[in-house]
Amino acid sequence: MGFSKDQLLNRLQELEIDYTKYEHPPVLTVEAQAKYVSSSEGALSKNLFFKDKKHRYYIVSAMVDTKVDMKVLSQRLGLGKGGVRMAPEEALAQLLQVSLGCVTPFAVVNESARDVSLLLDQNFKNQKRCIFHPLSNEVSVSLNTSGLDKFLKSIERDPVYVDLEANPAVGKDQPPDLAVYVPSNSVVIPEITSETSTKQTPPPKSVSAEVKPVASAKPSKPASKGKSVVVENSTLLAFKNPEKFVEEIMDKTSALLLSEAKGENVEALAETRRKLLTSELTHLAIMFKNTAYTEGFHAGKHSQPKRL
Repeated sequence: MGFSKDQLLNRLQELEIDYTKYEHPPVLTVEAQAKYVSSSEGALSKNLFFKDKKHRYYIVSAMVDTKVDMKVLSQRLGLGKGGVRMAPEEALAQLLQVSLGCVTPFAVVNESARDVSLLLDQNFKNQKRCIFHPLSNEVSVSLNTSGLDKFLKSIERDPVYVDLEANPAVGKDQPPDLAVYVPSNSVVIPEITSETSTKQTPPPKSVSAEVKPVASAKPSKPASKGKSVVVENSTLLAFKNPEKFVEEIMDKTSALLLSEAKGENVEALAETRRKLLTSELTHLAIMFKNTAYTEGFHAGKHSQPKRL
């Protein structure tokens, strides 16, 4: 059982951290939050939850106007090809133990988040107070960075502030500047499959794009007399696998959204867009794939060379 909102606020009081609490209806975006919490009370924040291909997780907490480029961030972390992507909704519940729209630096208080890396926008340091959700999007709290640092140190976390808009060169003589903050341990979150989802009553909510949608049976590949190819071009593999093809489209869409969006909780927005588009795009990709196999089969059948 993770920390509750009240337990977290009690912890802040025990640590004698000065904060101001604002109660409001549930909000999923910074724009909605701004209707109830004035920017004069502090700097509003957007909080992003990422994962990499090795199942390592990151919270990136930034000011609303700070642009977070996932491609650049991936390079600075030294992740190579694949980089970071939005973490699935299941990881929010199992690691951070919060719901969608509630990502916050305070989530690292939970033991389940011990291997989650936390990167804070260095621009917070220039603000008198900063505003975050205390594990619930029905409440916001404003406090200064000294208070936030005191809280993090109380749970044996060293606060890490970085310039999230920097784009330093990475090369042989210039190692990734943020590689030291990559978690040493990976955490595998069980995916919701079609078998487990059909057993749940009532039906579960739409799963995130990280969970592979149900696809039609793959057509059997024609026998080949040539040598099998051990390594294939990644682009070709993507087109052979509709789910992978759609996943790459959604990753690029999310990256563009995150780099351009301002004034919104882009973590919630990007995840919602992925859910709405993934099923439809996967169905379309499967149709393309099956059509290509069929056309290829007929073309090969009618183009057999004459035997001597």
